Amino acid sequence: MPGLAQAQNAAVSRTAPALSAEVKYPWNSSVSAGLTLTRGNTETMLFTTDLQTDKKTPDNEYSFGGGVAYGTQDSKDTVNNYKAYGQWNHLFSDKFYGYLRADALRDIIADLDYRFTIGPGVGYYFIKEANTTLAGEAGAAQEFQRIGSKSESFVTARLAERFEHKFTDRARLWQSVEVLPQVDKLDNYVVNFEIGVEASISKSFSLKTYLDDSYTRIPAAGRLKNDAKLVAGIAYKF
Repeated sequence: MPGLAQAQNAAVSRTAPALSAEVKYPWNSSVSAGLTLTRGNTETMLFTTDLQTDKKTPDNEYSFGGGVAYGTQDSKDTVNNYKAYGQWNHLFSDKFYGYLRADALRDIIADLDYRFTIGPGVGYYFIKEANTTLAGEAGAAQEFQRIGSKSESFVTARLAERFEHKFTDRARLWQSVEVLPQVDKLDNYVVNFEIGVEASISKSFSLKTYLDDSYTRIPAAGRLKNDAKLVAGIAYKF
């Protein structure tokens, strides 16, 4: 009977398992903190905290983060900076992509009131494997900054490289470098470099050690060109 057959087919369709589940691309996030204290001939303290989150789909990659570093020596501030960044990559092929990136930095010790850059570019994965990635990027950005009492805005080029290798699912090494020269004044440039290792101690916690170095070719009057810090801390993944 047609009515009975339709009812049976409807019951089967309601109880049959889905042939394919929807693929989900979750955000992978972590927050880390490090604290270094010394007591004796000198009293020093360095506190750092960072937040990072990223998401990858077949067509797009998103990465956002920020951090704070504060340090003192003998009750005098020696480190006091804040930073944030965001980057969106749109993949045109498995390895070639275009990007839009924004960075913000405030460094009180370096007399940098603010530095904000935003701009597009292109990138290419020279290596894109399950455990190893190596990418190069080139683009341009508009930079706004206030160093000392001088405010200015200009166009910079951007050359960058990013590398990551996972030794196992519990240990990884990463490294990145970017160069930002002012296009109409090439001796005014900034170089940012970072290298670090991370090892998991549980499903959610890991130990991180990294070197963060920033070189400003023309710093504020009376300030050093190089600003580096070595950080060891613990990270929580969620």
